[in-house]
Amino acid sequence: MRFGSQVDEQTAFDLLDRFVDAGGTLIDTANCYAFWSDPNGAGGHSERLIGTWLARRPGVRDRVRLSTKAGAQPVGGGEWPANREGLSAPAIKTAVEGSLRRLGTDHIDLFWTHMEDRSVPLEETGHALALLVESGAVNRLGASNHALWRVERARLVAQANGWPSYTALQLRHSYLRPRPGAAVADQSHRFGWVTDEVIDYVGSERELTLWAYTPLLNGAYTRDDRPLAEAYDHPGTARRLTVLTEVADEVGVTRNRIVLAWLTGGVPAVTPIVGVSSVAQLEEALAGAALVLPGELRARLDAVA
Repeated sequence: MRFGSQVDEQTAFDLLDRFVDAGGTLIDTANCYAFWSDPNGAGGHSERLIGTWLARRPGVRDRVRLSTKAGAQPVGGGEWPANREGLSAPAIKTAVEGSLRRLGTDHIDLFWTHMEDRSVPLEETGHALALLVESGAVNRLGASNHALWRVERARLVAQANGWPSYTALQLRHSYLRPRPGAAVADQSHRFGWVTDEVIDYVGSERELTLWAYTPLLNGAYTRDDRPLAEAYDHPGTARRLTVLTEVADEVGVTRNRIVLAWLTGGVPAVTPIVGVSSVAQLEEALAGAALVLPGELRARLDAVA
């Protein structure tokens, strides 16, 4: 998310090189990253940096899959999110063309609609996405921060028309959970959370996969200078932290690694999206994703309400 803005080019290149050398294949970004840090309020920093990195690493594009999003990029004047580009057919076409140009590639492996847009009929959005797949510009489609009923309705519209549709969901998820309905300062998406219903839905639909952002809660599991948001101040957090710490101590790793292992080894399995700004953070994330928890330890983590 912060590549090309808060994270400088050389640091980002070092991280991407190490990621690929370690066998990493999935790189997730968005056309709007990071508009909030730009004086002109425009995104595209992350995609441009990744595109520059790929251009300087001949052959690497064949080893990685690129995931990017559209729908949240600010356009024109006004305040975000009212001024976001949305998901009309022209907006989607323009967004994809811009992402392909910035990334320096001829196709996007997984293309997400970043925020739902209820001002546009699902049929219009669905047809625009289908045309992208038909043209070869996009391989696969995903929905991020959408209400679950809207995802299901969009998939039914696509099915009725013989169009490809969403096969991935991207939402916020971690081992700790905020109080139901509590506001979290860094989360502006009303429906951007993994719930029990989401887990059940993905587990019931074989073609769907689940991706989770902010899995490490911005460092709160391991850093004293990154306290949990007030919304996490409830008895369930204390109980879960106690068990999480016990399991981490027994395995001999950090709580971050246990959380990532809990996500990747779950049913359904979850692909965690981890934003890193140092090699040490990347190494820990790689180790956590590779860690396999014994069944008894997973059961202990799952049992805590």
